[in-house]
Amino acid sequence: MACPCFFPTERMPRSAANRTPPLPLGDPWAGTCHALPGGDWRPDPNTLRELCNFGYAKEKCGRVPPGSPDAVRFSISHDREGVIRIYWVVEKDHLPFAHGPLEYSRADEAFREAHPDCRLVRQAQAYISSYLRRKENAIRP
Repeated sequence: MACPCFFPTERMPRSAANRTPPLPLGDPWAGTCHALPGGDWRPDPNTLRELCNFGYAKEKCGRVPPGSPDAVRFSISHDREGVIRIYWVVEKDHLPFAHGPLEYSRADEAFREAHPDCRLVRQAQAYISSYLRRKENAIRP
């Protein structure tokens, strides 16, 4: 479950320094924090690894506004006929707060319908990118 304020921008290489349990977005991602209005903040590598990529940072990160959601999780519900359907859940106080599906067109390399939260959309794109990378690597001999 990634932090709802996290806006992933680039996949970080896996190394001994950032080996972690399975990651919510599939891979470790660098990015910016969109918790506060008025600009993007670039977290340091430790904050990215411990809070941004894993969520539940409200009590550990002073940038997360009080009363905001805790985490976002994604799962693939199907991948067929050129469409990847994912389901997202935003959690608040460790309970579902909002949820819904997104459909990604492989041909268009985009979501079929836009979601109003650019952070959720970017996290979903990162999740799909990681999924497609892993799937491609699994197919190679």
